[in-house]
Amino acid sequence: MKSVLVIGGGASGLMAAGFAAQKGCSVTLLERNEKLARKIVITGKGRCNLTNNCTRINDIIENIPVNGKFMFGALSRFMPSDTIKFFEELRVPLKTERGNRVFPVSDNSFDVVDALNRFITENGVKRVVSRAVKLIVDENKVKGALSQNGKKYFGDSVIIATGGLSYPQTGSTGDGYELAKQAGHTIIPTKPSLVPLECHEGWCSEAAGLTLKNVSLSVLDTQANQVIYKDFGEVLITHYGISGPLVLSASSHMRNIESSKYEIYIDLKPALSYEQLDRRLLSDIAASPKKNIYNLVSLLLPGSLVPIAVKLIGADSVVKANSLTRETRINLINLLKSLRLTVTGFRPIEEAIITSGGVCVDEINPKTMESRLLKGLYFAGEVIDVDAYTGGFNLQIAFSTGVLAGNSAAKQGG
Repeated sequence: MKSVLVIGGGASGLMAAGFAAQKGCSVTLLERNEKLARKIVITGKGRCNLTNNCTRINDIIENIPVNGKFMFGALSRFMPSDTIKFFEELRVPLKTERGNRVFPVSDNSFDVVDALNRFITENGVKRVVSRAVKLIVDENKVKGALSQNGKKYFGDSVIIATGGLSYPQTGSTGDGYELAKQAGHTIIPTKPSLVPLECHEGWCSEAAGLTLKNVSLSVLDTQANQVIYKDFGEVLITHYGISGPLVLSASSHMRNIESSKYEIYIDLKPALSYEQLDRRLLSDIAASPKKNIYNLVSLLLPGSLVPIAVKLIGADSVVKANSLTRETRINLINLLKSLRLTVTGFRPIEEAIITSGGVCVDEINPKTMESRLLKGLYFAGEVIDVDAYTGGFNLQIAFSTGVLAGNSAAKQGG
C-alpha cells in the first residue's frame, strides 16, 4: 500500500489527506496543534465563507490577482460546485449570500471543521500531533520528515500544507517555507494580504471602535491618478486607521505602499447625491435655525464622528445653524461624500487573513502540485505563492490544491 505523509492540518491539508486516503493510501497527518483547522474556525467572523459560487473558472481566476493562471489545473479538477457538493454530502447544508459568498446554513464554522474531521476519520487517516522540522531526502526523492521530538515519519509522498504567516496563533508560523527551502525551493518574500490599514490621520484614534455601515469606499492610487478599488459595505475605525470587510478587500489591491501613495475615500451617504444632501441640510437649518452646529451634524453622523467632522470642516464650534456660511456647508457635504484617509502602511502580517508570497509557482507542476525540484514532494494551500480577494476564493484555493495534491500523491509511484 502506498503511503502519504501530509504536513499541516488546515483546509488544504485535510483535503489532501482525505482524498489520498480515499484512493487507498495509508495516510499520516502531521499537525502541531491538538485541534485541526483552527484558521477555518475564525474565517468569516466565525461563519466560514468556504467558497464563492462561481460557475465559470475565469470568474475565479479574475479574483486571484497573484498567480491566478497557476490555478487553472487545480480549479478545473475541483470547482466551487464540487466544494458545495462535497460539504453537503458531509451533511453541511449551505447557502449563497451577496457576492456569491457561500456559508453554512447554520452560520457556524465548527460545522465545516467537524465535517472535515469526519472525512479524514472515516477514510482512515492517522493523526499525529507533532511539528515537522526537516525533510528526509534520499537520492533526490523525499522519503518523509523528522519531527521536533526527533521521531521520523515516512511516506512514499510528502505533502506540505502548513499555511502561511497570518494568524500565527492558529499554527501558521512559516514552517512550510523552511521545509521548502530544504528542498531547494525559492520562497517569494512574504507580505500581508487582506489586512487592516494604518492611516496618517490622527482623528482615527478619537473614533476608534466606530463601525460605519452601508458606506462606499474607494482607493485612489495617487501616482497613477487612478481608482483601483471601489465597493460598498462596512468599515471599522481603529486606533491605528481602518479595518473591516471593505478595507481587507481593498488592501489586496495595494502593492508596494509608499508614503501618500494610496488615499482612501469613504462616502458616508452613498444613497444621497451632493444636491440631495444640500437640500437636506438647508431643510434641517430651516427647521431649527438656532440649533448648534454639533446638533445639526449629529443628524447626519454617529456621535463620535460629530466633533471630528466639525473640526475637519473648519467650523466654529459655537456657530448656529442659520449662521453657517455656504463654504462651510459645502465643506460638510464634501466630507460626507468623500471622507479622506491617507494610507501609511499595512498592519503586521500576524493580523492579516492571508499571506502573500511563498513557494514560487514556477517550481511547482500546476497539473499535479508536485515539486519540479524534488520527486514525491507536493504543496497545497497558502504555503504556495497564490492569493485572492475576499469572498471565499482563498479557501477554494486551499480546497482545490489540497484535492489535487492528495490525488496526485496517491497516484504517483503507483
